[in-house]
Amino acid sequence: MNIRDNIVIAISKGRILKETMEILKSMGIETIENMNDSRKLIYATNNNKLKLVIVRASDVPTYVGNGAADLGVVGKDTLIEYSANNIYVPLDLNISKCRMVLASLPNCNPEGRIKVATKYVKCATDYFIKKKKQVDIIKLYGSMELAPVLGLADYIVDLVDSGMTLKANGLEEIDSIFDVSAQLITNKASMKIKTESVENIISAFEKII
Repeated sequence: MNIRDNIVIAISKGRILKETMEILKSMGIETIENMNDSRKLIYATNNNKLKLVIVRASDVPTYVGNGAADLGVVGKDTLIEYSANNIYVPLDLNISKCRMVLASLPNCNPEGRIKVATKYVKCATDYFIKKKKQVDIIKLYGSMELAPVLGLADYIVDLVDSGMTLKANGLEEIDSIFDVSAQLITNKASMKIKTESVENIISAFEKII
């Protein structure tokens, strides 16, 4: 792969990182150090023009949008929740698939104002605006399934993969809000200044997927 310019790719931690590294390996790109044995956040690769930066999912659009990274790999849910300026989304990588859903205990029929627990405040707000319903959003950072069980909220808006965690906690899916997969994003300025390098990387991803 022909990369003339120095390129930084920001990748979100977790499942997306693992699956993105598999794609990069298929493209002939590997980190010089073993990522499993390191706590580093910046990794050189076997292409001396390409570096990888490992950050929290919510920070990927910020790093790319502000030009600290030229490209990024992040979930669609994060792009919607933490919308950033100065980015393009040229490619759906079709990996790390899951769904944003509305879920509750069976036969949930709350009276009065609805309470919704979620980590994804913007996604939940947008959903209920479209439904023309006023709700109280309660922001949580994890263990969303507990909220209806303990009476904190009537519903939750959360990501699900198999749905087994919902079932294990006695919840059921009420509505699928949107499908989620990892997206390749680019900085707008990088597309103009480092056009050939960025386009070559996009094309390489495209061939693999």
